[in-house]
Amino acid sequence: MVAELSALQQIINALTGLNGLWAVIAECIVTTIYTSLGGFRISFITDNIQGAMVVGLIILGVITVGVETNIDKSLIHSTDLLGASLLGWQLIYILPVAILTNDFFISGFWMRTFASKTDKDLIIGTSIATMAVAIILTFVGASGLLAAWTGAWPGNPPQEGSIALFLLLEQLPAWVVGIVIVMTISLSTAAFDSLQSAMVSTGSNDLFRNKLNFWWIRLAVVLAIFPVAVVALKSPSVLQIYLISDLVSASSIPVLVIGLNGRCYWWRGFEVVVGGLGGLLTVFIFGTIYYGSAQDGANLMLLDQSLYVDDWSAFGAFVAAPIGGLLWGFGAFALRVSVQWLLAKVRGHRFDAFDRPPPPDPSFFTGGRGRSSGEEDREPVADIKVSPLKGKFL
Repeated sequence: MVAELSALQQIINALTGLNGLWAVIAECIVTTIYTSLGGFRISFITDNIQGAMVVGLIILGVITVGVETNIDKSLIHSTDLLGASLLGWQLIYILPVAILTNDFFISGFWMRTFASKTDKDLIIGTSIATMAVAIILTFVGASGLLAAWTGAWPGNPPQEGSIALFLLLEQLPAWVVGIVIVMTISLSTAAFDSLQSAMVSTGSNDLFRNKLNFWWIRLAVVLAIFPVAVVALKSPSVLQIYLISDLVSASSIPVLVIGLNGRCYWWRGFEVVVGGLGGLLTVFIFGTIYYGSAQDGANLMLLDQSLYVDDWSAFGAFVAAPIGGLLWGFGAFALRVSVQWLLAKVRGHRFDAFDRPPPPDPSFFTGGRGRSSGEEDREPVADIKVSPLKGKFL
């Protein structure tokens, strides 16, 4: 949410020269009103609008940039963007790790997964989306090269590389810029309302187990938007916001997915918490050793210099986070099992750290009701039950 609002503010500033604060405020108010009234269903509708806007923006951008943009060939060689670079090789590892682990935290992805009618529909949908996203990212990525070769980026004063596409579009006729602004606001709004709906769903179902009134959850999300907007307006870089969350997910997701494997029923929440925090601590230790300074090690946890540094700091951070998290997690596992074994010996009770959890009651799979042989063709029951198998922390 911070990244969405921060990006909107920077784009409005770059394309119009106006203060993007009012656009951020308007987006927060509008999305809060219609998501409160329409719920997650309205989010699906705006996602369709978002998809159409993306396609329209790409088509409009490709045509107008192809017709109106003039490339300065001397900049092609001076920028040296087509040559091999240390960062380019590092990103072959950093991007897959960062994106894959971070997607585990995106509630919108999970809600759409669970909303799929069948596994086949899910596979078809994700396959189509994969191809569409690959094409879109190719065009958007190429716009960065064109922005540099036309002199639109970095600009004066220098702008963030994350908005290179819009700096390129800024050079186009005013009517094109106007359409781009409308499409950009529509895209940001569609993404922001999905995040709001995901927060409401997560808070209601996961945190309060549907025991708290829905409107109290909605009010909490509305109150959370205020600090989100403040942070977004103060954030220096959209990329840095994403990188910080990527580093957190790279630390915690590897130890988390171990517990998703049925064979690792002995894995506990204690290992996940210690592993996630230990991964971040490992990044700090790596940064302190690499730079020879604890302050610089702490700054590396925030990726203060982003990815655009001519050294191995960012790469080392994304290596240290998952590996350190796993090492700390298994260390926590060994500590927990050892303590439980000692307590079992001292207290004289059975050591049960490796016992399999009991299976759920059959009624859990039928919504709490049994089915007779003549009920196969009836409609599925509407009852919703919380899983009786609660995870253990220790």
